[in-house]
Amino acid sequence: MQIKAIRATPVLIPLEAPYLWSYGALDGFTKTIVEVETSDGLIGIAEAPSHGSAAIIARMAEALVGHDPLDMAGLERRVLPSMPANHSVTDYATRAAWGGIEIALWDLRGKLWGQPVANLLGGIQRTEIAFTDYFSYRLPQDGKGGEASIQDVVDYCLSLREAHGTTWFEGKVSDPDLNANIRLMQALRAALGEDSMLRIDSNQAFSLPSCLHLAPAFEELNIRNWEDPTPDWTAMKRLRARTTIAFSGHNTDIGKAVAYGVPDAIVSDVAGFGGFSAMLRFVSACAGAGIDFWCYSGGSGLETAAYLHACAAHPHIREPNQSLLRQQPHDVIAEGPFSPKNNHLPLPKGPGLGVTLDADRIAHCARLLVENGVPNKYRDPDAPGQMRRMPLV
Repeated sequence: MQIKAIRATPVLIPLEAPYLWSYGALDGFTKTIVEVETSDGLIGIAEAPSHGSAAIIARMAEALVGHDPLDMAGLERRVLPSMPANHSVTDYATRAAWGGIEIALWDLRGKLWGQPVANLLGGIQRTEIAFTDYFSYRLPQDGKGGEASIQDVVDYCLSLREAHGTTWFEGKVSDPDLNANIRLMQALRAALGEDSMLRIDSNQAFSLPSCLHLAPAFEELNIRNWEDPTPDWTAMKRLRARTTIAFSGHNTDIGKAVAYGVPDAIVSDVAGFGGFSAMLRFVSACAGAGIDFWCYSGGSGLETAAYLHACAAHPHIREPNQSLLRQQPHDVIAEGPFSPKNNHLPLPKGPGLGVTLDADRIAHCARLLVENGVPNKYRDPDAPGQMRRMPLV
């Protein structure tokens, strides 16, 4: 069996309404759908993190076609230089593009041997995978979104609890009016009750003095986790001395996290590490360092499927993953869109990733990218043509 072809299709996965975050407004995500076809007619599927991966994967395909799809290490050596995370020579785009191919190769293995990927990654530790639902202020779009007040956000979360049994929430908390952030979380805690999990993500919005103002109120509200409260870990380290709230961040420098004592968790994805193999090695390193790990959101359905298998296989991924699934009306899989119930999604059944591509959905999302272009997540609705600077306050 040999690799016959590798196809890479860039797509746009729009949000039903743009959400507001510290850097501006986000309309959606670009991804690249990856298909690895073998000489036996078997096809492995996955996604890479950006539309920009498509051109890189096309170049990689030239070096991989004709070779054994089961020789994953050999294939990696053909296209991916040695690039340790957080090293000066790391090319994250190249590593993530390979990650899309690597996930598809695992899907191939699972289909070939009639096993779910999680079984091949070491065995199934759990079959129900935890996720939060997401809240934020949102711009109105086609009758969706428009949450512009604290009460609007509270009502949105209550609607998720009513419709889907959601009691675990994470959301954007980055208002330059510091006390408005406190009022928002107070209102959510009062409406959702003490038994609900509340995590917040500030996307580096606040200076250390601002965090010191916010932390006592957030701690009193039993905030489970505060993601990226400040733009740098030096300030986060100093904040640690003043609060017991756990912190998380997207920087994957474990050595720095151990040296600083923060953050308490690292949040990332599968393809960005270079696929399942590298990601699970990283999670094991986190476990050894006493640092939690969970996955972030914004995929085409294939990313979520990969998360489900990684989380099912590794016992250290215990905390809920982030989920924007409720705000994404489109994906590219026949089984989608995924919709967590009572804070969980089941591990897909069937071999490989356990999901199948829908050609019509891929074509639709590919057209959306052509027609709408790449979303600018840094556009500032309050100051068009300008970029914000962190910290906001």
